[in-house]
Formats: sequence, C-alpha cells, structure tokens
Amino acid sequence: MRMLLSRRDCLSLLLAPAARGLAQGVSTRTVKPTPRGKPSGVPFHARFTDIAAQAGLSAPVIYGGVDHKDYIVETVGCGVAFFDYDHDGWPDIFVLSGSLLEGDAPGASNRLYHNNRDGTFTDITAKAGLSSAAWASAVCVGDYNNDGFDDLFVTYRGQNVLYRNNGDGTFTDVTKEAGLLHPASRWCSGCTFVESRRNGHLDLLVATYLDFDAARVGKPGQNTNCNWKGIPVNCGPRGLPPGRLYFYRNNGDGTFTDVSDRAGLSKAKGSYCMTAVAADFDNDGWPDLYVACDSSPSFLFHNNRDGTFADVSLESGVALNEDGMEQAGMGVGVGDCHLTGNLDIFKTHFSDDTDILYRNDGTGNFEDVTVRAGLGVETRYVRWGTGIVDLDNDGLPDLFVVSGSVYPEVEKKLPNYPFKTPRLVFRNLGNARFEELIEEAGPGVAAPHASRGCAFGDFDNDGDVDVVIINLNEPPSLLRNDVSGDAHWIKVKLIGTKSNRSAIGARVTLHYGGKVQAQEVLSQSSFYSANDLRLHFGLGAVKTVDLEIRWPSGAKEKLTHVAADQLVTLTEGQGVKMERLTKGRTTGG
Repeated sequence: MRMLLSRRDCLSLLLAPAARGLAQGVSTRTVKPTPRGKPSGVPFHARFTDIAAQAGLSAPVIYGGVDHKDYIVETVGCGVAFFDYDHDGWPDIFVLSGSLLEGDAPGASNRLYHNNRDGTFTDITAKAGLSSAAWASAVCVGDYNNDGFDDLFVTYRGQNVLYRNNGDGTFTDVTKEAGLLHPASRWCSGCTFVESRRNGHLDLLVATYLDFDAARVGKPGQNTNCNWKGIPVNCGPRGLPPGRLYFYRNNGDGTFTDVSDRAGLSKAKGSYCMTAVAADFDNDGWPDLYVACDSSPSFLFHNNRDGTFADVSLESGVALNEDGMEQAGMGVGVGDCHLTGNLDIFKTHFSDDTDILYRNDGTGNFEDVTVRAGLGVETRYVRWGTGIVDLDNDGLPDLFVVSGSVYPEVEKKLPNYPFKTPRLVFRNLGNARFEELIEEAGPGVAAPHASRGCAFGDFDNDGDVDVVIINLNEPPSLLRNDVSGDAHWIKVKLIGTKSNRSAIGARVTLHYGGKVQAQEVLSQSSFYSANDLRLHFGLGAVKTVDLEIRWPSGAKEKLTHVAADQLVTLTEGQGVKMERLTKGRTTGG
C-alpha cells in the first residue's frame, strides 16, 4: 500500500475531528439523494421469494423490545451463517439470536438448521449442542484446528464462544481450553478468522462495539445523544465509551494467545467497531484487515508480514467518505465490482446518508465512487447486511442490501422513517454504474422487515445465489433465487493442505469472455455474518473459463478451459474434482 497522501486524504485528516464533533446519535449527517436516472429497461432475470415458513425456519429471532427499545443493545441485532457443518455438499444455516433485558424470553436461542436437500430444513440445535440464551452478535466460520470440519466463533454481549465442530453433527464449547475467555462485560461485535502469517493456522480478530452498562447509560431523551430528529430514542453510540480490537494468535495446538499489543491492533481506539473482514486489498499475497465502524472512522490495517499490522485507514481512503466525513459503517461487502481483478469495498450506513463504494486501484488505495456509480439515489433506510454477488448470473457482480430502522418509536411521529423497510438490489449495468431495484427483484426483496445480518449461498444447489436474512423479533427470511434465462455459472470450493483447511483467504481469479473477476474466501462479511465458503461466479453466455488460484500459503495453481455450470473442488496441490449440479442434485463428473 502506498503511503502518499492525496489532496483528498489531507482534507480527510483536517476534517475528521470536526466530523466527530458534529455527530450525534447513530447518523452522522443528513444528505439528499442524487437524482434517479431513467430505468435502463434491461430485464432482471433474478427473482427472490421468501420460503422460510415452508422451509422450516419458523423460530423468531428475539432481540429486545418490539414496540419500544430503551437501550442500544436492543437495536443492533445479529448475524447468520450459511455453512456446511457436515460436509455433505448442502449448505446448512446457523441463525443467531438475542434476548430481552426484562422478563423471560422463551424460545430465544441460536439455532442450527440442517439442510434436508429437498428445500426444507430441520432444527437440530439441541442435538448439536448449540443452544444458547444470550445476546449474540456475530459469527465467523473457519477450521481453526484443521481437522476437516468448519468451526464457529460467536461474539456476544458477554462471553464469546468458540464452538468446535466434532465432525459427528455435534459441537463443543472449547472457549476456556482454547484460551479465549475474557471479561464478561465486553460487548463484542465483528470477528474474523485470518491466516495472517502464512503458516496454515487461522488467527482470530475480535472487535468490540462499545462499553455498555445499563446502570450508567442514560434513558431516551436524557441528552443530545438520546434524541433523533427531536424524538427521544435510546442513547448512543455517541456519548458512550467506544470499543477496540483484539487479536489472538493461533498456537497450532488448539489454543490461542492474545497478541493485540504486539500486533499493533490495540492502538486502534476511538471508533465503534462493527463488521470485520480479512482480505488481501493490496495484492501482495498477505491478508489485510478491514473493520466498518459506526459513527466514527473505519479501519484498514496493512499486513506487515511479520505478525504485525499498520493502520493505513486514512491514507488508503477508506476511513471517511470523499467529503472527509465519517459515516455510520455497519455492513461490508467485498468483491470485484469493476472487473479489474482487485477487491472493492461496499459499506452500508444509516438513513439520511448514502452507502459507499470504494474502488480499489490494486495497490490498496481506494476512491469513493458512490455518486458516479449511481449509488447516491438511496438514503431512506438504515442499511445493514450486504454483499457483492452476481444475483442474475450475467457475469456482473451486483449489490444486495438489507435494511431496517433502530427506532420503532419514530414512525408514529415521522411516517417517512418506518421501522420495517424493504431489501434493496443494485443491479450492475456493466458500465461502472448500478440501478436500484426493489419490486422488480421479487416479493422477497420488496417485503418490509427490521433486518440486520444476511448471508449468501446456494442452499438448493441449483446454480444461483440465495439469501438468508435476520429479522428482529420475527423468523428469519430465506430468499430463494429463481434465475430465468440461460446464463451460465461456476462454483469453486477450495480445500487447503499447506494452507488452512477452510482455505480462508484463498483468492480465485476467473477469466471469462474477455473479463476478469477476483473473489476471496471470507470468514465474515455482510453484517456480522458468514457466507457459503464456496465461491460463485455468474458467467452470462460464457461456457468455458480459466481459473487462477492463489492459496493463503502463497502457492498458485491454474485451471484452463473449465466447463461452466458445475462445482469445481480443488484440494491444494492434490488435484481437482468436477461436479454437475442439476436441479438441486449433485452428480460426479
């Protein structure tokens, strides 16, 4: 990453203190949306339908009060994961949940749903040993002990938990023996596994949001940080002590050591940290760390290749927007929007502000291209989970966003700020611009909910990307994607040998029809969530592709003239397996 300061960066440095002083509550500013252009008229071939009820995802995600939320802890919500816990080739679903501050919360628990391979799921939480009645925040996925089964790390307001996958359909809480106990007063937020040292072992980054103590937090309306547009609301995050980052080194024997100070991450203070993502943003072959922060500058840490990280947030252009203003960063999408072979960043924000798309120049320097990309049109909703993913298989990565307010009390006085709001699709038009679609993307997108985390994966193995979504105090949504037309696709599953078994941090660069697109295997993204570890590429009319794989170990492999419409499974240094996916069934090939 270059360390030169541009005019934008200098402006950001000058304006950052002023921006922090202006912010109150969660929203940091009020902007007007940019004018909407004429509809493109191009058909959108993806259509989303919520099938959660018939699929068996019926338990509500309990998270604080329904009609009134006195404390910020009731508003933030939690994440969800698509992950194949039993390695049968069918993504299962792990849903987080919260609780209530007062009274009993019957049914409040994290839940593991087993994929029955017929479009339905079975709740196996108790059998799996994953029942938990606590305030869960985020989930990250990775095989920390390299035994061939992906494990779960879950952050909480309280004690975080490392769940070891035993490989027999059950999980064991190994937090204590792994050395990951911490003071129960922490409100932890984002997390990510990362092979930061190229040694085959997954280290762990854990963020904290803020220091929350109900006895010391003010009541709605008590001060300027407890009001929004003149209406008393829960206090924060402004006015509450901000969080920090913790980094745990994997010792290779099932235990971790806190090396936050040594790694240089404990110096990052003063921000309300949320979603954490590990990916190689400067193309040097080593994973960096990005953390979206609420009402405060976001963080980007460059991997120094020696077990330490350097804070390059401001000089890289991802701490603030192009006006030098901090934003209410919540969700993070990472992907190659511009088909340059570089990883861009899309970050979601509060209402009365735009989301932000940072274009990566390939060296870890980013440019805010939000307005010119047509993404300044939407400022109505509070946006959370997100992803850069090709929804219609046309070969162009789109943007998917879920939304929902944090103040259920507000819409009674301000109807233009409803608590439950729709999901959003920004379809990639292929000319560095996007077009917002809601109703056009199907009833599952248009339906209003107070949504938070979301995860992406092909649960029915039919060759397109589906979405599972957290809804506060409602069952989750499972949006089945039905793509019409004859567009092609390819999926890539990677298994590490010298690298970590989950291949977290591996990069696949796809060459197809004169285009190039890069994706990485991520442990966490969206909002506090984890996607199916299989990478999905839409191909449009292209029927054969070339792939370049760069493993976390640094090793590289190439595959040429690979046929479309199949799952490619590659084991590091040991060859490839092809599987056709036809109407939800796998057939060896």
